[in-house]
Amino acid sequence: MTIRNSHRGAALAASVSALLSTSAYAQIAAAPTTAEQTVATPESSDIVVTGTRIKRRDLASNSPLTMVGEAEIRYQGATSVESVLNKLPQFTADANENVSNGSDGTSNINLRNLGSGRVLILLNGQRMLPQQAIDVNFVPSSLVQRIDVVTGGASAVYGSDALSGVVNFVLRDNLDGVRIDAQSSFNQHDNGNGYLHGLVNTKGYPQAPGTVFDGGKTDINASFGKNFADGRGNITVYGGYRTSQPVTQDSRDVSACALDPVDDAGTNLKCGGSSNNAYGLFTLLTGPNKGKTLDNTKDGKHTWVPYDSSFAYNYSPTNYFQRSDTRYTAGAFAKFKLSTLAEVYGSFMYMKDRTFSQAAPSALFQGTTFTIPCNNPFLSASQATTLCGAAAGTAQTQDTFIGLRLTTPRRDDLRHEDFRYTAGVRGSFAKGFSYDVNYLRSLVRYNETYMNNVDNVKAQRALNAVNVNGTPTCQSVIDGTDKSCLPIDVFAAGAISATALPYLFSNSSTQSRNTQTVFSGTINGDLGQYGIQIPWADHGIGIALGAEHRRETLSASGDAIAIQNGYVGSDGTITVTEGYGELEIPILSNLPFAKALTINGGARYSTYHNQQDSTGFKSDFHALTYKGELSWAPSSDLRLRASYNHAFRAPNISELFGAVSLGNVTATDPCAGSSPAASLTVCQRTGVTAAQYGNIPECPAGVCVQQYGGNRDVKPEQADTYTIGLVLTPRMLRNFTLSLDYFNIKVTDYISTISPSLTISQCASTGDPYYCGLFHRDPRSGVLFGNNGYVVGTTINTGSLQTSGLDITSSYTLDLNRFGKVNVDLVGTFLLDLSTEPLPGLGTYNCKGLYGYTCGEPSPTWRHQLRTTWMIPGKEKATLSLAWRYLDSVKLSSLSDNAFLNGQGSVINSKIPAYSYFDLATTVNFTKGLTLRAGVNNLLDKDPPAIAQGILASFGNGNTYPGVYDPLGRTIFVGATVAF
Repeated sequence: MTIRNSHRGAALAASVSALLSTSAYAQIAAAPTTAEQTVATPESSDIVVTGTRIKRRDLASNSPLTMVGEAEIRYQGATSVESVLNKLPQFTADANENVSNGSDGTSNINLRNLGSGRVLILLNGQRMLPQQAIDVNFVPSSLVQRIDVVTGGASAVYGSDALSGVVNFVLRDNLDGVRIDAQSSFNQHDNGNGYLHGLVNTKGYPQAPGTVFDGGKTDINASFGKNFADGRGNITVYGGYRTSQPVTQDSRDVSACALDPVDDAGTNLKCGGSSNNAYGLFTLLTGPNKGKTLDNTKDGKHTWVPYDSSFAYNYSPTNYFQRSDTRYTAGAFAKFKLSTLAEVYGSFMYMKDRTFSQAAPSALFQGTTFTIPCNNPFLSASQATTLCGAAAGTAQTQDTFIGLRLTTPRRDDLRHEDFRYTAGVRGSFAKGFSYDVNYLRSLVRYNETYMNNVDNVKAQRALNAVNVNGTPTCQSVIDGTDKSCLPIDVFAAGAISATALPYLFSNSSTQSRNTQTVFSGTINGDLGQYGIQIPWADHGIGIALGAEHRRETLSASGDAIAIQNGYVGSDGTITVTEGYGELEIPILSNLPFAKALTINGGARYSTYHNQQDSTGFKSDFHALTYKGELSWAPSSDLRLRASYNHAFRAPNISELFGAVSLGNVTATDPCAGSSPAASLTVCQRTGVTAAQYGNIPECPAGVCVQQYGGNRDVKPEQADTYTIGLVLTPRMLRNFTLSLDYFNIKVTDYISTISPSLTISQCASTGDPYYCGLFHRDPRSGVLFGNNGYVVGTTINTGSLQTSGLDITSSYTLDLNRFGKVNVDLVGTFLLDLSTEPLPGLGTYNCKGLYGYTCGEPSPTWRHQLRTTWMIPGKEKATLSLAWRYLDSVKLSSLSDNAFLNGQGSVINSKIPAYSYFDLATTVNFTKGLTLRAGVNNLLDKDPPAIAQGILASFGNGNTYPGVYDPLGRTIFVGATVAF
């Protein structure tokens, strides 16, 4: 038996092989020019390129199209496809395995830094999963034949969500034989950062070990395919298992402690921590000492002293830097050609994934107002007097915040079970005409159990204790409301008994169910078969017409504990019916200065119906999207291309009906502290009373709370995309290609939230009532944390989002004769603009070359990946490949003179220098179907940048940006593929 690496038959396999390089060796390449293809067999006329529905005789693309070959995945030792794409300059890291606290366990991709919701993910040209529940872990990396990345908008071709582009995972679904793939990897890192060591030593925290070997991953996959009925049919089945071991933050210098600035100017860093500490902090909200912040002494006595930073808790060590994960995948692809009129086909894909995130131990957290009786039996006389004054020893109560860290790490058990079914029939029904009618159904089940978390209702019962015959007893036991209650002593360090501690915990569970159902049909026609073509062209006009009906649903619910903690369930349905068409007209062929000239146009009309059964809400809207493209090849050496797309993106179910909940966010309250940064007048606009001003506790460890959730009044956003580029394949320089493309994408009415840091800074600096109105302060204490204080950040239509830049892709293969060949692949992006208008007409800010606070993850001006591969001569066909990943330097956004970005600066984190990573890999192909591979990523073990945790924004973790910078040191992998 032999493995056939084809997708749509032998002709297409040959074309794809040619596509992946001008030579046969490039692993990342632009789509080739028409001149690069061997056009010619009737079979090859059924090729469909990602980004269009017109069938062509070649794989030339009118839009910027980057293709990643399967060998690139092998050279990287990747077991997850998002890690491959995040290394490309067109992508910005999104949800990934190195984000723990707050993760939902998924992995996503973010094209052009326009957000993961604006890129459409396809599997073999069809939608993958419900858009609001995308998880690229679903893609079996061992079956990926290539990845097509189309940038520049494709809503007219594929519908909503393709606003920034399309990523199409083309799977190997037509095997004839057996293929077994296994790989193992681990991380190795030398902790030798003297500066960070010094910070940890100064604080007296434990050091990270000198050398670590951890984060092991194992990935095993097997697939089997069989042709039958004289090649008219094929069935391919596969199965896979992957496991990842966790890595905790105490194992790396960069994350051994939470980093804070030593002063307001950020002249240096220090090991900080949380005021929710292991000894026990009390902020008195009422009583004779209202406003004082006290702490239990470290010696375990029932004594309070003023709080200072020496009590701060190092919450970093137990947090995960890499989540533990176990994933099972399985599936099958089948097809059978009944006749030229009908070929039936279908697929089934399944994934079961379980991952754990882990964070510092839970606490009686500040932000929840606890009521303590003045006769609590655990209070010492001095504590009772401080808390209650003359009422000490009576049944009178006083309110306080408590910040007491317990001992058991919080764990989040995240479970996904995904199903995807497809079925269809395709064939030719007339000369030059073919059709494809298909059905797709996908289902995502998500279950989350949050463990080892303090139940504040139980904590309040345990604090409401009185003395009964010399025994501290919960009032709820006396009155019978909770017979299981056990009182707790929080008034001395380490005084809660081992018996009482478990009573405080209650697991909370939430679950959701997302579905997607799609019926679609497309007719393709070559009108040249009927003589309908331009006289000066060598082939006819191509046409594609189709319709699609799609239905997506969401149902989310939580148990009583989750609801108690602020979770609100949700439901919703989106139904869309669409009609679309595309026309491609070859105008000139094989003429002087016109080797080929082609225009392409397309349009899609969509009607949407949104519905929420629980509230009876309904809404409807319609939209028209369209595109125009031009391709001109003056000669075989050069092709010029340009495109315009007017796209739209309808809000997904989560953006419309997503559950409203509260979550932590890095921010600083300008109205907190004894000397607030904002004036009383400004703070009053945020809900602060005159009595609260100067007495509001600061957000612990620089972490305030944001309210997240959907908004059913959100409308579709729109985008206009322009691209213009060239593809150069000079005959004088064989085996060389160069593509250069300019892109400009502007999204208006874009669906987003107002960043809390932007809300806070704009309110503080301008007093704008809009921004100040997004504050929801705890009415009792005025804080912006806990269950009653937050900054509103639910989904809205905001202003505009614009990005532009230049993509460069090049490949060259040099023949060294008896020394083999060397192939060089370059893919780079020069960012020209990344501008945001938070609200229409209120100004913009540009995050090009910036990071942190409002701008979030780094947006380097220049990024590239350069891979050099030596094809070593010999019967084993060995290769040795070195990749250079480069990220330009970025500056801290708050140092910008733009009013939207102005904020707290930093000297030490004012700039992240340019970063270069080097990855080395080798493969050896043996004649009997055995391929071995091994490699080291981040060969030089380069440390990621150490950043104060208050600066980090989305997808920051462990004092750095994992996904952008390598957080764990070297990754060493070995693997083997057997095919027979």
